[in-house]
Amino acid sequence: MSSELDFRLDDFEPADADSEYAEQRFWAGDLTVLAEHHTTPNGSHDFVLAHDGSVTWGVPGEPQIRAIKVARDLNQNTFTFDSTYHSTVSFAQNWLIERGCPPERISQVGNDFMKPADDRTARVEQKLRTSGDRYKVLDSYTSDFDPCETWTLTRDSLAAQAPMRIFLEEGDFDAHTYTMREGAFADEDAARHWLDDRSTALPQPPEYRGDAAVLRTRAALTRSAGASAIPKAGLDAPSAPSAGTAQRPNPGRSM
Repeated sequence: MSSELDFRLDDFEPADADSEYAEQRFWAGDLTVLAEHHTTPNGSHDFVLAHDGSVTWGVPGEPQIRAIKVARDLNQNTFTFDSTYHSTVSFAQNWLIERGCPPERISQVGNDFMKPADDRTARVEQKLRTSGDRYKVLDSYTSDFDPCETWTLTRDSLAAQAPMRIFLEEGDFDAHTYTMREGAFADEDAARHWLDDRSTALPQPPEYRGDAAVLRTRAALTRSAGASAIPKAGLDAPSAPSAGTAQRPNPGRSM
């Protein structure tokens, strides 16, 4: 990872007015690079994931994670410069991946950034990184003080039930870790009410609860099968259960 962000555009001209405007307003001094990928050997593309420290002093709640893509036309000596802000790292990674960045090159952030606190956080983030355009972001809010949290309100285009989804990221400065959880709501009003109230736990998506119910059913069937194999007093023990009934169910990937 480079110590100073430099897109090496001195010998290139902007391909359009938007790229010229973006390049003129760009200043790397406020950015802390979290992950980056530069194509080789010709260096035609740059993908950068960064934290913009200047946002802290701006409008409260604004997203602080910046995703940048620079593409050079080596034949025409021109470049395009595209940049967006996101509430969390995983949404920014999704944006970069959708624009051609190899997922493995942008998924690992630097050691200075907070780390996921548990496997559930890692699974939710992986889901977001690879979700394409599944989630439409409607609103977000970032607080880097007390409480240290970021929430993103989205609409899940693939959800059969409770399509409004909140992704809540909570940081722990002392442990240098964070958690990410997904909550599901029937409509936007219900989601915003929960954000304002917080008197109940974040409701799990229906598909998560379905997975948990399946696991409980399998566990109950396993216990029942095990109990039936216990020999009763005064009777000969039954033959050993078949390999199929003796196997324990594989644990699911609930979040």
